[in-house]
Amino acid sequence: MSNNHKKTIESRPAIERNLDRGFYLSAKIFALAIAGVLIWITIQVAIQAIPALSEFGLGFIFTSSWNPVKSEYGVFPAVYGTIVSSLIALMISVPIGIGVAIFLSENYMPPSLRRITVFLVELLAAIPSVVYGLWGIFVLIPFLKTITSLKGPGMLPAALILSVMILPTIAAISRDAITNVPDGLRQAAVGLGATRWEAIIQIILPAASSGIIGGIMLALGRALGETMAVTMLIGNSNRISASLIEPSNTISSLLANQFAEASGLQVSALMYAALILFAITLVVNILAQLLVVRLQKI
Repeated sequence: MSNNHKKTIESRPAIERNLDRGFYLSAKIFALAIAGVLIWITIQVAIQAIPALSEFGLGFIFTSSWNPVKSEYGVFPAVYGTIVSSLIALMISVPIGIGVAIFLSENYMPPSLRRITVFLVELLAAIPSVVYGLWGIFVLIPFLKTITSLKGPGMLPAALILSVMILPTIAAISRDAITNVPDGLRQAAVGLGATRWEAIIQIILPAASSGIIGGIMLALGRALGETMAVTMLIGNSNRISASLIEPSNTISSLLANQFAEASGLQVSALMYAALILFAITLVVNILAQLLVVRLQKI
């Protein structure tokens, strides 16, 4: 801090200095409290998972059997379903979300109509997941039955619902990132002879890439942890299938379906599965942060 800046702060009235210090300390306490709650949750889940960790070790992650009667537990099909359904949802929602963001940020429609469209896109994020699940059961699955060999709940309807649920996150954050690109870059690109789409693809999207990647990773985090809608649509079958029309499972669905009636070692196994889900989302967030920081430096 420069001497001039220090003098400016010291010259302010005492009440303003005290308010600034109070705000700083309050913000610091709240930030530490959030970190403390996260650590506390992790410790509690890990403690509950210790019996399963001792009983099954890392083999729990790579085992497919889930039989409470025989005390046989393995979470590999749920891990597979969690990752595959989330990746399929991203493959569908990322191009659509970025396209919507470009359309809403590059003046392709009148401002009044654009504001309404932005509101409607963001409204998708406010719809409860159970409503998405009911819509999937009564609308999406019957429709998919007419165009595919789908017989009922499965990986495909669950992934499609996930793509719709994370679409507003990608679109809204990508739109903000594109809007914040300086107008000078647009004008310079056009002045050098670039077409509108050349300017968007070669200049604007790379400049907004850190924000777009952040939005995608945030959407991926939601897809990994989504519970209710996926539980209603994925079929909750603890097996692995390469077919998208076959029932599958996710860690969140496994927890939602079995935790209410679980006891003994089964509770510990479910806590172990929750710890794995937490680890997956943590790794995704760390990679996202590293990627965003690296893109910001380019």
